[in-house]
Amino acid sequence: MADIQPTAGEGTVVADNAGRHRVFTSSTAVVWYIAAAIFLAHMLTAARYGYFRDELYYLACARHLAFGYVDQPPMIALLTWLTVHTLGTSLVALHFLPALASAAIVRLTALIAREFEGGRFAQGLSALSVALVAVYAITAHMLTMNVFEPLLWMGCAYLIVRIIKTGNQRLWLWFGVLAGLGLENKYSIGVFGFAVVAGLLLTKERKALLTPWIWLGGAIAFAIFLPNLIWNIQHHWPFIQLMHDIRAGGRDIRRGPVAYLKEQILMMTPLNFPIWLAGLLFLFFSRDGKRYRILGWIFLIVLATMMVLNGKDYYSAPVYPMLLAAGAVAIERASHGRRWLKPVAVAVLIAGTAPLLPMMFPVLPLETYLHYQEELGFAPPATEKSHLRSPLPQYYSDELGWRQMTAAVARVYNSLPPEERAPTAIFGQNYGEAGAIDFFGAQYGLPKAISAHQNYYFWGPREYTGASMIVLGDSRARLEQFFRQVTLAGSFGRPYALEQGSIWLCRGPRGWNLQQIWPRLKNWD
Repeated sequence: MADIQPTAGEGTVVADNAGRHRVFTSSTAVVWYIAAAIFLAHMLTAARYGYFRDELYYLACARHLAFGYVDQPPMIALLTWLTVHTLGTSLVALHFLPALASAAIVRLTALIAREFEGGRFAQGLSALSVALVAVYAITAHMLTMNVFEPLLWMGCAYLIVRIIKTGNQRLWLWFGVLAGLGLENKYSIGVFGFAVVAGLLLTKERKALLTPWIWLGGAIAFAIFLPNLIWNIQHHWPFIQLMHDIRAGGRDIRRGPVAYLKEQILMMTPLNFPIWLAGLLFLFFSRDGKRYRILGWIFLIVLATMMVLNGKDYYSAPVYPMLLAAGAVAIERASHGRRWLKPVAVAVLIAGTAPLLPMMFPVLPLETYLHYQEELGFAPPATEKSHLRSPLPQYYSDELGWRQMTAAVARVYNSLPPEERAPTAIFGQNYGEAGAIDFFGAQYGLPKAISAHQNYYFWGPREYTGASMIVLGDSRARLEQFFRQVTLAGSFGRPYALEQGSIWLCRGPRGWNLQQIWPRLKNWD
């Protein structure tokens, strides 16, 4: 019996169906599925649990746009300003850009894996591994400088890979653009830049230093950074003074090298450790990976520098995606002849990370979360001594109590006679307290707060003289050194919130004026 052949039309339909199938199952499609899933996960949990301390500060900074701030470059304030004036001030609005950045780093990591000649599995595994990194998921739940760091660092790493592959030295110009933007986002990219220069000197890629393009790229980075540099000069280097004060005050928790490395493994999600370790070995010892050995040196130098400088564990987080990309390629190549390795690697990564998801995404009610954390035997790491006050991780506990605190202050303020309210200042001990009053206070009829903490110091005491003040936190003994009448008027703090304290109504300054003593109140720590 003769074979039955499809007609020309039927053959076209079969080919079209096969083509569509390939499109929906291609490496690009797989990566976009993962990126879309991580974006949706962040947007669906965006409204829990509340506004983070730093977000309240950034909202205040967005009302005072400048080329610099005491504790940060200007980009985060500008991005907050753009968000407020396009999407609004809701939690969903503020968390849109971080969620988008989280999806973008998934895509960028897969692109780096593709440049390493990784196939569909390598690109998919690299995307999945970076999507399940604990520190990236945590930072993408809030508007913060840290969520944009991996994009800018790895954008630079991607360009280095492209320069090595294509020999196109002109790409250093784009490297300069990203590096300049990185400096306007967070100064820590300077450590990455130092590692790049050291990596060039340690590898044959040092030939780039003999071309004009890398120097022009450096000039571009400097030009983008220049406005912030001028601001720091004009304000007598406040960021350097801030760093000195933090170290002198002993606020940060310091750890030895072994403890630091253990926290790196936990921060990056434990089951990602074999992947990024394989990536490091791939870059140094693999026949194909050695071509990109500079990336391995960059990683080691960044890690060593952060350890020497006693940096917090998450300071080195932006450098890991390139190792996850390289590790995924190494695993893909190791799976040749071992077909079981691919599904096992994916299944173990997903199943092993699943128990950590409530710590990465705010999916549980607080009481349930605490019980879950206890059952899991997990103690949240703290990077500052103040974080030890709450059993919750700092990134959750610092989202609690701000609205309630503002309402408590409003009860005190609105209890005053009308003629006394106008000259009464509301003084916050830190930018979280002041930022909460500024953000939530309007609905209670409160004026903007004042504070001497971080950039609030530069915004000054405005017209207040100190004749009448509502002071958050502090102690009676200290306040009685400054005021003749100190009355405990209320308190604030809810369970598990880091910010708790008393509300004091202070009258009758002891021979001083707030305008005169303001420089003595400066609190940069």
